[in-house]
Amino acid sequence: MAAGDTLTIIHDIEEMRAYAAEARASGFQVGLVPTMGALHEGHLSLVRRAAGDNGRTIVSVFVNPIQFDDPGDFASYPETLAADAEAASAAGADAVFAPAASGMYPDGFSTHVDMTGLSERLCGAARESHFRGVLTVVAKLFGICMPHRAYFGEKDAQQLAVVQRMAADLNMDIDIVACPTVREEDGLAMSSRNARLTAAERLAARSLYLALCAGKALFDTGERDPGRICAEIDSVIKKEQLIRVEYAQIVDSLTFDSVTSAREGCLAALAAYAGSTRLIDNLRL
Repeated sequence: MAAGDTLTIIHDIEEMRAYAAEARASGFQVGLVPTMGALHEGHLSLVRRAAGDNGRTIVSVFVNPIQFDDPGDFASYPETLAADAEAASAAGADAVFAPAASGMYPDGFSTHVDMTGLSERLCGAARESHFRGVLTVVAKLFGICMPHRAYFGEKDAQQLAVVQRMAADLNMDIDIVACPTVREEDGLAMSSRNARLTAAERLAARSLYLALCAGKALFDTGERDPGRICAEIDSVIKKEQLIRVEYAQIVDSLTFDSVTSAREGCLAALAAYAGSTRLIDNLRL
């Protein structure tokens, strides 16, 4: 364990459990912000929200190997713990939990959290074991850090929904708090993956938000045909040769089922590749 003026950095699982137990025993509400590190303003907005809501705020920094379907994607994911700890502390975090993969998944590890339905659509359809990995690590983090509240960004709308479903289905006494997407000045949703983009890819990636806005504008004029709205989204993105769409759909915001008629509250959701970097975004209609 290492401690700065106000921040405690914990690597050991039992130490983290003891820290959380002591905080709860002392009467503090505990907030958790699960991250894979490479913190940006989107993450830090969650930390500030958690710090405002709770007496103790924990930020987990763990690049979770079992949610990656591409080994190269995992190997290239940035790890910047020192900078992450400094940023988390400045945003109001009290502790950073940065476990080793060998501690989270020791030899013989064979238990996972699976979900049917909701987790099998959109990103789940494209990345077969992704949400299995997400739910397993989040369940473990909940058990170790024992939060009263956990904070997730709406940019990862499907991840937020599957975590909410897991917490409800498994009777976890944890409030899952949804926080607004934070965007760059040109509209691109903030993501740790944005750092991988070349200058040309970064410029082209603006089209994701512009496309979603175009789809939403069409909906706002009265269009309710999901096919026509998605065609409008596609038409904007296709102007950028460096962007390849994986999916663009109008879905129910709770079930993530495709809808036959767009309605207020549905999500326009898309995933696309800028070069080799996969990006996701969504807008609520």
